[in-house]
Amino acid sequence: MKGEAMTSEAATIVKVPTWGDNIVPEPSEAFVVTPYVEQLTERALTYLEVGYPIHFAGPAGTGKTTLAFHVAAKRNRPVILIHGDDEFGSSDLVGRDAGYHKSKLVDNFIHSVLKTEEEMKTLWVDNRLTTACRDGYTLIYDEFTRSRPEANNVLLSILEERILNLPSLRRNGEGYVEVHRDFRAIFTSNPDEYAGTHKTQDALLDRLITLTLGQFDRETEVQITQARAGLPRPDAEMIVDIVQETRALGVNNHRPTIRACIAIARILAHRKARARWNDPVFHWICRDVLNTDTAKVTHDGQSLMPQKVDDAIRKVCGGPLKQTKEHGKGSARSKE
Repeated sequence: MKGEAMTSEAATIVKVPTWGDNIVPEPSEAFVVTPYVEQLTERALTYLEVGYPIHFAGPAGTGKTTLAFHVAAKRNRPVILIHGDDEFGSSDLVGRDAGYHKSKLVDNFIHSVLKTEEEMKTLWVDNRLTTACRDGYTLIYDEFTRSRPEANNVLLSILEERILNLPSLRRNGEGYVEVHRDFRAIFTSNPDEYAGTHKTQDALLDRLITLTLGQFDRETEVQITQARAGLPRPDAEMIVDIVQETRALGVNNHRPTIRACIAIARILAHRKARARWNDPVFHWICRDVLNTDTAKVTHDGQSLMPQKVDDAIRKVCGGPLKQTKEHGKGSARSKE
């Protein structure tokens, strides 16, 4: 029996078995495929087919993890998922000594002779990276730069020499495992300046083919927004255009992301409202979702984002001209 989960930006179905560590992603009919997505998928699959690991790099909200699952689903192989963690050591990737097994044999076949034998063995448990290498699964190492560089050193021989170096404590005593011919790796990472990330070693980056992702193009964002909320296309277009207007503000101009488009659209659909200037529900949804301080747009210490969001709604939706005061008189400000 299997459970199902779904990634956020674009719907890839992920089946999670009730046993084992592997998951099974499957292409979903709801997955939005545009020329932008098709091109990235084709490039990534080409590099994987040749045997190179790929690395999706880019800001949060650019669809890195979703695209990784989509590409992995195209391979028709089980997937091992690892999330980067600052607490990771190499043993968290390959396996560790998990305790001991002690056995005792008492031989009293001859009543006058007592023979006792004791044996103690360490118990080794393989972790996910070892499983993926051994069985030829697709590894998705999500946000791998959140792990410390020394924890990822074990990947160097895997990606280059196709050999996994293991301690001799493993059950069968093997110190090395030959990497399965079907093993492939997909990495994702956020920019180095993000909180909680580490600068990774050049030796690892040199083994990866990096595909840098930016924001989706407008058509892709419109189709994703429409698909995830079931809104009419004109409403999805207005939402995307408003988000893109606010994205151009300030110093942190990769925010808000496609997640903001989806959030506005889903809440709007839930309230059965429309993306219109004269719909008050639409106004407060946009203000709440887009009222973020990441743009750092302030005046006298106060955030100007609520005003900027209103300006974006007015510009996209064709609202009435904004009235301003000049020399004590009200004068119409031209539409932006």
